[in-house]
Amino acid sequence: MASENLNDLLAFITVAREGSFTRAAAQLGVSQSALSHTMRGLEARVGLRLLNRSTRSVSPTQAGERLLRTIGPRLDEIGFELAALSELRDKPAGIVRITATEHSANTVLWPKLSKELLAYPDIRVEITTDSRYIDIVAERYDAGVRLGGEEVAKDMVAVRIAPDMRVAVVGSPGYFEKRPPPKTPHDLAEHNCINLRSLTSGGLYAWEFEKNGNELNVHVEGQWIFSSTAPMLEAALAGYGLAYIPEDVVAPYIAGKRLQRVLKDWSPIFPGYHLYYPARHPSPALDLVVKILRHKSGGKT
Repeated sequence: MASENLNDLLAFITVAREGSFTRAAAQLGVSQSALSHTMRGLEARVGLRLLNRSTRSVSPTQAGERLLRTIGPRLDEIGFELAALSELRDKPAGIVRITATEHSANTVLWPKLSKELLAYPDIRVEITTDSRYIDIVAERYDAGVRLGGEEVAKDMVAVRIAPDMRVAVVGSPGYFEKRPPPKTPHDLAEHNCINLRSLTSGGLYAWEFEKNGNELNVHVEGQWIFSSTAPMLEAALAGYGLAYIPEDVVAPYIAGKRLQRVLKDWSPIFPGYHLYYPARHPSPALDLVVKILRHKSGGKT
């Protein structure tokens, strides 16, 4: 059926239900003369009179009543289905791929997203843990996570998703039975330290310290080198040496006296995690993820 026939039928149903060309024209957004012309054209095509017209009212004929009774509900169903499709289009759906560090994935992404996305089963989230700085466009990610938001490219949007953070130097009580705790970062040269290798540069991360405006980057030595936080924590708990680990990760072990913190007064504050993504308008799914992850206050830890 041609699309104009559907439009003519919709116009007829509206006139028959309203009983007025004036009200029907206003509802359809057309002039009364145009609507009258449409009705005459429809009656000419079907070869039957569909409407009884008088100066005061409009009512369907017998043929018009039959058409109203049979076609009206079907057109209503079409309208309902089109409305449902519109709702589906606006409902967030699809896959969101995020590259993040292991720490940010465990402490920010999963805790926040897992609570909210149960209500959005059509959204799929893929989180890849990687400590490298990744070109998210080239590697087909929708977003990435890194500390701070100032170093992202100019064509990226950076949104804070976590408060500022600190890193703690910790060791087990058993380790400190053999060696005295360091008093300054320079004392780390006398300690067995658990290192973290950068997958981006291939080098070992320097341990960063700050006190009274004095900043120090210390390159430490030790028996063990890892590429993620989890095995560093296990090595520290096992007494293999000192580890430089985010404060929130080791806090429960410090409270439980399984780890002892040192050099606390040298612990610097790092800008919190930010989610970054291309400045072009995000998909509804990514837009929802951003809203869920956005940090609600600017407070520091």
